[in-house]
Order: sequence, then structure tokens, then C-alpha cells
Amino acid sequence: MTEPGEERIELKRGDPEGEARLRALSSPLRLRVLRLCAFESRTNKELAELLGVNPGSMLHHVRTLVQTGYLAAEPERAGAQGAREIPYRATGLSWRTPMPGGSRILVETFLQQIEGVDDEELDTTWLGLKLNAEHKAELEDRLYAIVTEFKERGPDADGATYSLFTALHPDLNPPSASS
Repeated sequence: MTEPGEERIELKRGDPEGEARLRALSSPLRLRVLRLCAFESRTNKELAELLGVNPGSMLHHVRTLVQTGYLAAEPERAGAQGAREIPYRATGLSWRTPMPGGSRILVETFLQQIEGVDDEELDTTWLGLKLNAEHKAELEDRLYAIVTEFKERGPDADGATYSLFTALHPDLNPPSASS
């Protein structure tokens, strides 16, 4: 998991490692794998079953995430009928990796994640704000600080898992100036 105070990673186009990491995070399925492996190690087979994907296809995605440092293999274990299983755990690297141009991928991932969630269990907020540049920067900094604080606390042993998605964007159809 990410250690407190670790810096965000800078990905540069043209850098092979950076390009590979950008590609790894360009898939809603791979982002969902990272979410599933954040608090619990899971095997390729478990991931394929949870996400309704062919195990061969899932193996490609898992290998991509391992090669780019987003997933790490844990010690081999014996599965059903003595089969060899390799569990994988998210490394936390994605928390520190920016996704240039990846916002739409995050929205698609969010929509996939909430499929099947009961309306009563989905707590959403949507509001319009009118902020100058200074106050917008303050809002962004405070939001980042609070999510970072909760991330750095680590998981609660007795906690339930939740997903948090926020989006701040310009209003392309603002109300009239007289509103």
C-alpha cells in the first residue's frame, strides 16, 4: 500500500515505462481488478469469476498490471483439489499515478462498479458551484487532502468496503448570469 508522504509518479509520454503504465490504467476492467485486490488478495480465477471474464483474458490483464507494478504476486498457495494458485494484491501505486486523459475511463469504471447497487445504497451529490480560480484550487486541495488522509489511515479491520468517486468539471451549460 502507499506509504504516507510518497510522491505522485510523473508519467511522461515517450518514456516506455510511463507509456506502459498509462496503457495499463486505460482499461476499466483493469481498474476494477485493482479495486478488487485493494484489501484482499485474489487469484486470476477469482477475478475472472467476479468480473464475468474468461480466465485467459483475465490473465492478460493481471500480467499487464503485474508488469507495470500495480499488482504484486503473493506466495503460491494450494487451491481446490491441490491446484496451484497465485494470489495478487494491489500495490497502491495507482493512487500515486496520474491518469492524463483518463477521466472518461474512470467514469466508465464507476458506472460498471455501481451496476446492480440498490438505489438506497448509492449516496450521490451533485451541485453547481461558481468559484474563482483561488477558491477552485482551495476546493481541489482540500478534497485531495481529505481523501489522502483516509487513504493513509489504512483499512479498518472491522470495516466494510466502499468506493468513492468525485468529479469536478466546468459546467458547459451554466445558468444565466442573472441566476
